[in-house]
Amino acid sequence: MKQMVLVVEDEPRLAEIHRKYLEQAGYETHVLDDGNAVTPWVKENMPSLILLDLMLPGCDGLDICKKIRQFSNLPIIMVTARVEEIDRLLGLELGADDYICKPFSPREVVARVKAVLRRNFPPKKNEEMLVIDQECYAASLFGKKLDLTAVEFRLLNILAARPGQIFSRDQLMERIYPDQRIVYDRTIDSHIKNLRRKIAAIDPDLEIIQSVYGVGYKYELHIPD
Repeated sequence: MKQMVLVVEDEPRLAEIHRKYLEQAGYETHVLDDGNAVTPWVKENMPSLILLDLMLPGCDGLDICKKIRQFSNLPIIMVTARVEEIDRLLGLELGADDYICKPFSPREVVARVKAVLRRNFPPKKNEEMLVIDQECYAASLFGKKLDLTAVEFRLLNILAARPGQIFSRDQLMERIYPDQRIVYDRTIDSHIKNLRRKIAAIDPDLEIIQSVYGVGYKYELHIPD
């Protein structure tokens, strides 16, 4: 089942952008433009997260947040153009989980939504982030199969087995091509590029395979804040 994000925004163009990008990222959405309608809708439908604009007709975001916190701890991301409110939001005195300042990019909004949902709904043990089946030469990310070549699988398996360890191109080539065949030193870069592309097809905000300038590559999970 897809997670539901309630978008509370009274600017139609901005609400449509939020809806479009969130749905492209795999979420269901529902849009409300009237502050008075939010609390009743949440009680009836209970979304996974609320993207809540601060300035709304009827009832503003601050009051909505207070009301929701009286009956639910569901994640709330406040959206504000009022810089003077940031300290209050950061202090979490209203119970918000995060905030975003206008102007912002739609991709930033999606990244924040993903990060907050991961903190509040971590994967179950049988839905680990990365699962590698060495016998079947198969790998999955958040339960979704990665369609890897044999070389890409070996490369991912080597890096993921030692999180944080930096491997040079020569070290990776020695492990991937034990028969010592002749390959160009940039062959690894090409495989890394393809591997990243396939990971990004599942989650474009994950930086699992990281470059270390002038040295090589390492496996390390990084979720943008």
